[in-house]
Amino acid sequence: MAYDKFTVLTSSAVPMPIENVDTDQIIPARFLKATERKGFGDNLFRDWRYNGDDTPKQDFVLNNPIYTGKILVAGKNFGSGSSREHAAWAIYDYGFRCVVSSFFADIFKNNSLNIGILPVTVSPAFLDRIFTAIEADPNAQLEVNLPGQKITILATGESESFDINSYKKHNLTNGFDDIDYLQAMKDEIQTFAAKSMY
Repeated sequence: MAYDKFTVLTSSAVPMPIENVDTDQIIPARFLKATERKGFGDNLFRDWRYNGDDTPKQDFVLNNPIYTGKILVAGKNFGSGSSREHAAWAIYDYGFRCVVSSFFADIFKNNSLNIGILPVTVSPAFLDRIFTAIEADPNAQLEVNLPGQKITILATGESESFDINSYKKHNLTNGFDDIDYLQAMKDEIQTFAAKSMY
């Protein structure tokens, strides 16, 4: 499998209410030399996380130990800028499996779906409610239900539905990338090919 199956994720979340976060901020260009997906998490938001001498910036959320979890809650227009896949790789490698925002750049959204990250688009009002819940309790749990296409703030019971392409949903729930999807259809493809020969 390309990555872990995604069905229902229940987790605390890391809040980053910054708008217009582009891919160069997610993973700076100088770290794009590798061609494998591993190791990029170390440099996720590198210039925001670390000073020039590699000491952590204490005021950046990823350096605040009270915030943990597999869900990143971001401001509007997350993942804009260049089309680099490495931005999604860095988020996945760091340990996030879901990013919540009120708007995603299309290319970043597709890159995320291709490697097992679920981008959940919610209304601005619901995004604000999530931030409020985390501010009230850093350990506030969110439930992201992919089969039901619903995200819930467990402390309040508030929920909202989200949309996802049916093909991408199928792949996420099975842990497939595009190659895995075709391999899973191997018997059907061979049967079709055999019939087509006659």
